[in-house]
Amino acid sequence: MKKRVLSFILAAAMIFSLAACGKKAEETPSASEATSTEAPSTEAAASGEPAEIQVFIAASLNKVMTELAEMYNKDHPEVTINYNADSSGTLLTQIQEGAACDMFFSAAQKQMNALEEDKLIVEGTRVNVVNNQVCVVKAKGTETAVTGLADIEKAKSIALADGSVPVGKYTRQALVKIGKLPETEDVSTITTAEVMNALGGVEISEQSNVSKVRTAVMEGSCEVGTVYYSDTYTFEDQLEIIEKVSYDLTGNVIYPLCRVVNKEATDAQNAAADAFYQFLLSDEATAVFDKYLFDTNVER
Repeated sequence: MKKRVLSFILAAAMIFSLAACGKKAEETPSASEATSTEAPSTEAAASGEPAEIQVFIAASLNKVMTELAEMYNKDHPEVTINYNADSSGTLLTQIQEGAACDMFFSAAQKQMNALEEDKLIVEGTRVNVVNNQVCVVKAKGTETAVTGLADIEKAKSIALADGSVPVGKYTRQALVKIGKLPETEDVSTITTAEVMNALGGVEISEQSNVSKVRTAVMEGSCEVGTVYYSDTYTFEDQLEIIEKVSYDLTGNVIYPLCRVVNKEATDAQNAAADAFYQFLLSDEATAVFDKYLFDTNVER
């Protein structure tokens, strides 16, 4: 009889213990649940977990960013970096319309300001990375009477980015400063037709980004054009700089970078984007920007 009672007591104790363990397991969140609301750490990117990130870059950054991605992938082959290179204005519109984007590297502050107003920048990630300089260029070995912006109307044809493109905006700003265009609150709203009329009816081929301006000049479609100094890197045998336009006329040509709010991104994707963002601000990346003729003496 005593044995039966003892067995009953032991069985009851085991059932109570199992029930308690089950309840404890239900009440304790998993590791992923416990950290799901925390900001992703760059340590996750170094774990080797595959990730694919979307980086929107101004067209003038295409070559330097390609090299930087190759450098980064030597140590992080698990990260796939997809670039979308176009004018900063076009990229801004795409982000605002919901395109998946983890990082935005603009050629001007205007587009970054708009992104910030829309609350699409990850807090604390907006930073100025490099400066650039507008140049008037012609194809190597060709003849022109143009000596710079001051007499650019002497050209038979000009390749010019539209006002929504930063290099087009900066060119218009300089033309306002030297009295070729009238003062206006927002120079980016000055149309190509208005520029053409102000310059005496010279033929202007409007381009949607700075790379297309460069191509139009190199191929001889246009006699001259305005690009960034960095756009002449590795094209010295095809392009000749007529004038480096003073910052006094254009203002600083600052390129800001930020992480973009991407609600569809996974933790691994966010971590990979965070890590690549930090790499772009590193001394190693700065040396590459220097090589590509960007001015890295920028206050961050």
